[in-house]
Amino acid sequence: MKILIIGSGAREHALAWKLHQSRQVTELFCAPGNPGIAEVASCVPIAVNNIEGLLDFAEKHQIDLTIPGPEAPLVAGIVDAFEAKGLTIFGPSKKAASLEGSKVFSKNFMKNYHIPAAASESFTDYEAAVAYAETTSYPCVVKADGLAAGKGAIIVHDFKEAQLALQRCMLKKEFGSAGSKVLIEEFLSGEEASVFALCDGKNYIVLAPAQDHKAIFDGDKGPNTGGMGTYAPAPIVTNDLLEKVEKEIIQPTISGMQQEGTAYKGVLFIGLMIENDQAKVLEYNCRFGDPEAQVILPLLKTDLAELLFKAAHGKIAECKIGHSRQSAVCVVLASGGYPGPYESGKVITGLKNIDEEQFLVFHSGTSLSANGELVTAGGRVLSVVAQSDNFNTSREFVYKAVDKIDFEGVYYRKDIGAKALKYF
Repeated sequence: MKILIIGSGAREHALAWKLHQSRQVTELFCAPGNPGIAEVASCVPIAVNNIEGLLDFAEKHQIDLTIPGPEAPLVAGIVDAFEAKGLTIFGPSKKAASLEGSKVFSKNFMKNYHIPAAASESFTDYEAAVAYAETTSYPCVVKADGLAAGKGAIIVHDFKEAQLALQRCMLKKEFGSAGSKVLIEEFLSGEEASVFALCDGKNYIVLAPAQDHKAIFDGDKGPNTGGMGTYAPAPIVTNDLLEKVEKEIIQPTISGMQQEGTAYKGVLFIGLMIENDQAKVLEYNCRFGDPEAQVILPLLKTDLAELLFKAAHGKIAECKIGHSRQSAVCVVLASGGYPGPYESGKVITGLKNIDEEQFLVFHSGTSLSANGELVTAGGRVLSVVAQSDNFNTSREFVYKAVDKIDFEGVYYRKDIGAKALKYF
């Protein structure tokens, strides 16, 4: 197969790394890619939102399977465009991707199909939202309706904080058009986890559950980011709980989408809040998570190219899936100041000191300078992953590797995986 990956982050690097291992893959391309991806795939300078350019490339190079990494091209309808040309692509249609593209759509969908989730109300008018915020109970969550790079959910503790959050979304337009509609949602207590299902429209396969760390600071303090680290499998998702999630959430979601007339094909990424062995949906996403992919894919023992190709053709039921019994831990190295303003162009050192047999380093915000040096080029810069038979050992190893990497202003959380220690 010739495969095209769309994207330029650590998620796409993890996909490229895993697909590069497949004997079925003869050529691997990534648009636009990054310096790390370039080590295992041919990078082509086409932006993720340039659907016509990507379509033209796939046709000219006779691509057998296209895999969009980020959510934006999926929500924009890239799957519809490719399938109209008879090209195989793994992902949901534009309408199906509304599960992530519109929080209001997904919340209404969950209500209609009795999928457990937080209670909420939606608003398009700022004054109406403020009036509701005066009467609701706290804490609660103000969510921008559209795509906001993982930063559009704001936990507020009183009316004043709610009013400021609504101003940020609806008046100041900090999240652009994503904040034109907002949800004010019940705050769910408990522990978060992420479950991923590879879907072919009717059937699905579940991958290892993971736990992300969204807040910038240790102890889950500070503003949300795109994700500062992950580990998998997440022990809070027991086998019994996973069966319950499949029965109460995954299966009703897939059958509900069929009833809506838009069968769901692609990655169904479900953000869960778990308390007292009960799970509720925080949000749907329509692609692999970042940084969840960085720990889930290394634990996958089945050929990823075959899985995704079969899913794209409605044949995932033909596949059997295998997982490593190891634990994987990922720590994200970010630019100082992220998720606020940060500087780029800082020289990255120490990667040559990383044992590639023992650790994985996936590039996110990196580029090459004019003189060929690897430099920072984003908020989240690198994802460092360690895996072993013992969770504590994986945690210990990953931080030893992180300590070998440096760039000016480097920042990372010191407590990735700490919540899982009580299970071991």
